[in-house]
Amino acid sequence: MKNLKIATAQFENKSGDKNYNLSVIEKLSAKAANESCDVISFHECSITGYTFARHLSKEQMLDIAEIIPTGESILKLTEIAKKNDIVILAGLFEKDENDNLFKAYVCVDKNGLVAKYRKLHPFINPYLTPGDRYCIFEIKGWKCGILICYDNNIIENVRATKLLDADIIFMPHVTMCTPSTRPGAGFVAPELWENREADPTSLRLEFDGMKGRDWLMKWLPARAYDNAIYAVFSNPIGMDDDQLKNGCSMIIDPFGDILAECRTFDDSFATAILTPEKNTQAGGSRYIKARRPELYRDIIGQDHKSEQNVVWLNSDKKS
Repeated sequence: MKNLKIATAQFENKSGDKNYNLSVIEKLSAKAANESCDVISFHECSITGYTFARHLSKEQMLDIAEIIPTGESILKLTEIAKKNDIVILAGLFEKDENDNLFKAYVCVDKNGLVAKYRKLHPFINPYLTPGDRYCIFEIKGWKCGILICYDNNIIENVRATKLLDADIIFMPHVTMCTPSTRPGAGFVAPELWENREADPTSLRLEFDGMKGRDWLMKWLPARAYDNAIYAVFSNPIGMDDDQLKNGCSMIIDPFGDILAECRTFDDSFATAILTPEKNTQAGGSRYIKARRPELYRDIIGQDHKSEQNVVWLNSDKKS
């Protein structure tokens, strides 16, 4: 494998406005290509918007969802990728021929669809069907995986993707700044976003505190460190429906160190050069080799009823 230059982006999407969101994806992709990036990654549902979907009926969801790979958004991503000679990862709602709905994330290059992943733990809309498999694909010789938002909170998903030989895991999110049982969690007032030019300090304190980045730092570097993978985290900035999101899109190396991070309030991206040596030099690589599956195979694999409780949905002002 050769070194790979990756950009992770953040932008303020518009709910349900695919044309606008794709125009921002096109602008940032072109700029990243001009900076010699091989890949650019966008957040969960970056094409469609995300949080607004909690209010949509099945008919409305079907209206915004697309067939993959023949949908118009995939064709547009392919056009952008071909024009700029860059690999693009972005998210949207998917429907199949039987009107089943999924939360999807795709990788597209100049030749079209490279990979599609369906979120394993969706919750934003009751009509979404969970995905049923992991996803491994290649970008320029690098083995890559995808886990969307909540999927990364179940640590077995990250380890399983690593054990399928992923060197890089793309982790698109729409996260932070929502209520939780965790101390310090909660919404961030939209008024702070509206006043960000006059008072950036108050907004940054909220974004970087326990409502936002401080929480992220409790677990995200550990996912990369424990599994000796590069974690490419992408998250929106600004208003997503009526919820304010804090960006912090970043790339973390197999040592758990942050290589690059978006630190403005703008539509932007951060870049890092990934070197293959780190995947084997990092401690996680040795720990994986030292595993003893005979000790815990039956424990991890025992029968279990999955329960997924998203606290902030119960705290939603509109629910």
